[in-house]
Amino acid sequence: MYTFPGDLSFVDGQHITVAFIFLHSTAAFTMSRSAIVGGATCHKISKGITFHSSESDEHSAPPSGTARPLLLLFTWLGARPPALAKYCQAYSRTGCDLLIVETEVRHFLWPRWALDYTAEVLKVLESDRFISRPLLVHSFSIGSYTFSQLLVHLSKDTQRYQCFIDRVKGHVYDSVVMGTVERMAAGLGKNTFPLLEGLIKWMILLYFRVFRRYTVDIFNAALNVIWNNPITAPALFFFCENDAMCDHKELEDLIEYWKKRGVTVQSRKWVESKHAGHLRHHPQDYLSALDNFLQSLNMTPLKAKM
Repeated sequence: MYTFPGDLSFVDGQHITVAFIFLHSTAAFTMSRSAIVGGATCHKISKGITFHSSESDEHSAPPSGTARPLLLLFTWLGARPPALAKYCQAYSRTGCDLLIVETEVRHFLWPRWALDYTAEVLKVLESDRFISRPLLVHSFSIGSYTFSQLLVHLSKDTQRYQCFIDRVKGHVYDSVVMGTVERMAAGLGKNTFPLLEGLIKWMILLYFRVFRRYTVDIFNAALNVIWNNPITAPALFFFCENDAMCDHKELEDLIEYWKKRGVTVQSRKWVESKHAGHLRHHPQDYLSALDNFLQSLNMTPLKAKM
């Protein structure tokens, strides 16, 4: 469960106003911009959702009579095209097309908006263009939070979404934000305004305290869904012990719980690395783990050079 550190009982009208000003000033801050995949055709479906098609690349075409798999990439805060392109390159030999799902800070600060947004993502994935596609999910950092809100929809009506659940062949989690609300607030401050990290963290904690019913309670509901994820396809986790935004012991507990539920889980943990930067700091280990995972799913081995 997400918990608060210390006592924030000093809240008054002035502090609430400050929190709202912060919400307004960050609502339009986009966590990432879509990467342009070399040789792919880019289609902007809606704000934050972009489709990259490689259908013109005969070398990555799937076997005749099968649907081209679709990689859902839930990006991290502040991701830039060159960084995203490295992950796209890593998947380029799997024959996957790519659907990039971005997140805005407002989705995190007001989870109801995230639920509306992920309902839109689900609608896109059930459209004629994608309804027959096998799915592979790769989420980073706070992008995993966005994916968790999508899981909330699935868990509320598993019968309605059973076909979608069955289409997911594997899911990858890189640098999941997990632990207390303090960790979440610290991570948002570090990635939006590093020079004001302490102030931003305080303001977010204040905001969450005031609007707990509409924020933290919904976070906890999503966390419960993650533990009892309706998607039981094989999973892969990337994480490290020195990540201030992830309680690695709690994450290890989650992995063991999933295994007891019968989920096939692989993981790669480092003693020291960087949040959402494992590929850059440990490229060989990262690609090797991802390669092994994709091969276990009977997907094309990785051949991209980093």
